Amino acid sequence: MGKSNYNLPIEIEGLQFYHFDKTFLLESGASLPALTIAYHTYGRLNAAKNNVIWVCHALTANSDVADWWEGLFGVGNIFDPEKHFIVCANILGSCYGTTGPRSISLKTGVAYGKDFPLFTIRDIVQCHELLRQHLEIEEIELCIGGSCGGHQVMEMAYLFSGKIKSMALLVSSAKETAWAIGTHEAQRMAIQADPTWQDDADVAGQNGLKAARGMALLTYRTFDSYKIRQTDAEEKTDGFRAASYIRYQGLKLMRRFYAQSYWYLTKALDSHDIGRGRGGAEKVLQGMDIPALIVAIDSDLLIPPVEQRFLAEHLPCSTYREIESAFGHDGFLVETEKIRRAIKGWREAIGN
Repeated sequence: MGKSNYNLPIEIEGLQFYHFDKTFLLESGASLPALTIAYHTYGRLNAAKNNVIWVCHALTANSDVADWWEGLFGVGNIFDPEKHFIVCANILGSCYGTTGPRSISLKTGVAYGKDFPLFTIRDIVQCHELLRQHLEIEEIELCIGGSCGGHQVMEMAYLFSGKIKSMALLVSSAKETAWAIGTHEAQRMAIQADPTWQDDADVAGQNGLKAARGMALLTYRTFDSYKIRQTDAEEKTDGFRAASYIRYQGLKLMRRFYAQSYWYLTKALDSHDIGRGRGGAEKVLQGMDIPALIVAIDSDLLIPPVEQRFLAEHLPCSTYREIESAFGHDGFLVETEKIRRAIKGWREAIGN
């Protein structure tokens, strides 16, 4: 299946590559002369080519969904590779094999870096469509994603109407909110404050990336989760547990991700608006007449339940589930047993 045209920050087993050797036009009017899409598949496509579970991953995840969402995927689980053909593609602009800022430009012979074109959620979804065609998938039984992944699912359901039979949107929204955009801009400012961030090197902007991740963790979790897990048992004046946790999380992301990719991906997140140029979100959502499960986390600070209730109100065939959790936005990754039960009950109700 070939390989990517740049160094991946970590080793990922089972990674496959599709090389699209034609010009890929972006929503902005800019283009890429060619495109590589990295992806994982599990199980086999049936003869009717319709037993597909398509997963859209979140911001800094990769396509190995069986690793980071193992509570839902695996033999005997709700999404079983012995029954389903499970597909997850690494998103455009990321650093796990799909074309992004650290890819080598065919024009210059060096990595794109700061010259990589801006792209949108809709561009990411057009990449998914290229992969769907390459894999000869006729129909997607269920398209599922959380956070940024949910944004992609919505776009897929709109752009490829008739191909997707049901969708599950976890902690997602019809449009990126001013609050979320503000948090992304603050994180980009942290990256830009690192004088190395535009260097032609995979390690460019690492200190800025660590700071950006620390800022993000304040919106991914909650006051209660920090109080419960990061409060110091002893009295002290420095070296606090919460501070160590933030630094550790920044270091973890620095070791597995590229700052330039993070900067561009947050820009893509800001572009999300299902109703942009289409008459508004309400109109678009009301036209999506496929079964839809909407999952909210009651303590989510980044994309709070009010956003999921908006989706449920306007999607004509929606089922709304709100999960109680102390983990905030990250609850969609942590509360897998609660989410598994919600998905299982919904799929049984709609006959899947």
